[in-house]
Amino acid sequence: MTTKFSIGFLPLVDAALPILAHVHGFAAEEGLSLELVKDVSWATVLDRLLYGHTDAAHMVAPLAIATTLGRGRPAQPLSAPFVLGLNGNAITLKSDLAQRVAPEGALGDPVAVGAALREIAMERKAAGHPLCFGVVHRYSSHNYMLRYWLSACGIRPDEDVEISTVPPPFCADALEAGDVDGICVGEPWNSVAVERGAGTIVLATAQVWRRGVEKVLAMRESVMEERRGEVEALIRALHRAARQFVDPEALVTNAAILARSEYLDADVNLIQRALGDRLLLHKGGELIHFPDFMFQYREAANFPWVSQAQWLYSQMLRWDRTPYDAGDEAKVARVFRPDVYRSALTGTDAPLPGASSKVEGSLHQPMVVGTQQGLITLEKNAFFDGRIFDPHDLAGYLARDAYAK
Repeated sequence: MTTKFSIGFLPLVDAALPILAHVHGFAAEEGLSLELVKDVSWATVLDRLLYGHTDAAHMVAPLAIATTLGRGRPAQPLSAPFVLGLNGNAITLKSDLAQRVAPEGALGDPVAVGAALREIAMERKAAGHPLCFGVVHRYSSHNYMLRYWLSACGIRPDEDVEISTVPPPFCADALEAGDVDGICVGEPWNSVAVERGAGTIVLATAQVWRRGVEKVLAMRESVMEERRGEVEALIRALHRAARQFVDPEALVTNAAILARSEYLDADVNLIQRALGDRLLLHKGGELIHFPDFMFQYREAANFPWVSQAQWLYSQMLRWDRTPYDAGDEAKVARVFRPDVYRSALTGTDAPLPGASSKVEGSLHQPMVVGTQQGLITLEKNAFFDGRIFDPHDLAGYLARDAYAK
């Protein structure tokens, strides 16, 4: 007997794991029948989830935290027991702007690109036409990565430049129409902009934070508790999909699945590039290889580290200009659920970390870490500006941010 479980998603490459778990039969082998519900904006994905039209969702991680805290709407606690992937986003600028700030045919250095962009931003601000960037949601890692990078390069978001919300499927349209000067979005929408000649990719968000958390499997906390066994079965199916995702021999097949009209409805070649960590930076250029552009499976990539949620909370406070609240931090720490992940995978061949938090941005070389089962070696996870986030000193971290005041 199978149990129906519905999952909302947006047409992005990082929606791959629920799709692959369904199509390859991993979910069915766990006794689940997945219904995948496609939407066009994160707001609609969230609405369907909160009103019970879906059981779970492919969701930008900060939105799960914001919903739990009641940012912008009545609070409703969400749980994220599985991370659907790390990074996978890029910053794409209008081509004439990109030519002024980044090298041709290569991703730029975040510091150098930021310095060049700052000069242009000041010129545009003085002329009364500030640069405008599009991000996929106010509470998205795209927004926080972009703001983190800009501010570290001396560009003040909301003062020196404008940042607006554009749903992922419309990001290339907004750039082509001139409504924005740059976008920070997931694949395949950067590549769509490049293929149209509307923009040039100048940075990958993995250059801002090498192992930045991106999408999660989110659900109402009450649903997770009531359907705990089914949720754990889903985690096992998603973990198998993640392992299959990184298998080079499965790349062509997986790209063809994701390209289907009911899923991404996109050019299979663009999807295949993203799965293979290859990017076309500008129209007519050569493909480049950027290792770990879209990070899955290895290094416990799907493990919901509580410290990742706390870093996102620090950025939420910073950019909402709101004070730290110990009660809210406790709620945030409960959104990511490593206990459920562990319960689902204990006794399988999945490596499980021994800790639930770690110091983010501290590794510059591989390090073997303690585990509950299996072996895990974590690699470089640095922020581009060298900062370190210690989840046990959130207040101190915030105090060092000008925007935290």
